[in-house]
Amino acid sequence: MPEDKANAERAASNVFAAAQGRLPGAGRIADIRARAFEAYERVGLPHRRVEEWKYTDLRVLMRDVLRLAEPPDASALRRAQAAVEQAAFEGAIKLVLVDGMFAPNLSDVAKLGKGVDVQTLREVLESSASDAMAGLVLSTTTDAMISLNTAMATDGVVVTIAEGKALRRPLHVIHVSTTSSASHFTRSYLHLGDGAHGTVVESFVSAESACGYQANNVMIVLVGNQAGLSHLRVKADAADAVNISSEIIAVGSRAKLNLFDMIRGGAVSRYQDFITLAGEGAELCVNGVNLLMEKQHADTTLVVDHAAPHCVSRQNFRAVVDGAGRSVFQGRIIARPDAQKSDAKLTMRALLLSDQAEADNKPELEIFADDVKCGHGATSGGLDESLLFYLGARGLSENDAQALLIRAFLGEAIEGIANANLRDFATSQTERWFKARR
Repeated sequence: MPEDKANAERAASNVFAAAQGRLPGAGRIADIRARAFEAYERVGLPHRRVEEWKYTDLRVLMRDVLRLAEPPDASALRRAQAAVEQAAFEGAIKLVLVDGMFAPNLSDVAKLGKGVDVQTLREVLESSASDAMAGLVLSTTTDAMISLNTAMATDGVVVTIAEGKALRRPLHVIHVSTTSSASHFTRSYLHLGDGAHGTVVESFVSAESACGYQANNVMIVLVGNQAGLSHLRVKADAADAVNISSEIIAVGSRAKLNLFDMIRGGAVSRYQDFITLAGEGAELCVNGVNLLMEKQHADTTLVVDHAAPHCVSRQNFRAVVDGAGRSVFQGRIIARPDAQKSDAKLTMRALLLSDQAEADNKPELEIFADDVKCGHGATSGGLDESLLFYLGARGLSENDAQALLIRAFLGEAIEGIANANLRDFATSQTERWFKARR
């Protein structure tokens, strides 16, 4: 066994053994956790010889699994509150997780209206009456990092929106890291009943002085028939943090799902999304932006599975890479044999602002149906020198000219966000990146 794999496995095994007394759930839940950790141990941290992780070798980038963060104390909660105030989406109902634990005093659970039920993962796992739900929430996959999350998840939110219910206000799930050189694992679940509609924002931020942490988050989403969900996610972690986030989504018949993901923080980030268009006539729109500088590494991996006929998917991603940053995008579209009349398109574009910047784009099509429209395209390049000269000749500084062209480059992806308030929120996040870049 290679030494790096052996060291990583020993570190993870020690972390799991030390944490078992703090992990919620016994009996069947404990068995699920043990099997999930065994599945993780069989492969260890993903590396470049694993096809899905070939560009993001965690044995090199992450090396091992850090100790589990302690439950937040009063000091941690005070620092988390300051981070929440800066990250909060105006008008949203906040659901706050601090170092992997739900923080009721920082959350707005009392403001939830009728037809919306929110529980913590810990409550679900410790309730024998919720055994079936617990098994669903802790479902696992062949992905090693999701298996590790299944084994180690300490808390999360379990949200159910009743059939026909429309959320009056967005939900904002805010993950705050306050502990340095530690890891935390969260697992959340969102279910929209048939005909339900809602908006969910998810943010990853750090409290002042938190550094060198590892975040591992999984969200499972079920979108019912004729339901609609807008979901925006922003990663703004500490500059030396590692964030591995996964989402497993099933979309029902004639339902609409609008996703947007932005990575602008952290040393190493991976956002992986496994989406199944399970019902006839489902519609999916996914947009994403990576904003990188220095030595940041950001990986967006998306698998869209057309499993039913007459489904439509659109994927549009942009990356702006400065310094020695590296952006990775892997997009796979699958059209199953029964997915006739599928209509899918994938576009990815990268803007490289330095000679050391790198973008790796890997589009894939797996077509098993004979009556589909599927296509993809990928490009990368630098800023147009003639446009920079034109703008400079009209009095703009080099930084202002670059910023104007970068904003135009990002515009198509951000304009793909269906909700106007979410578009404004995403735009404000890009402005923070511009400010940090100066």
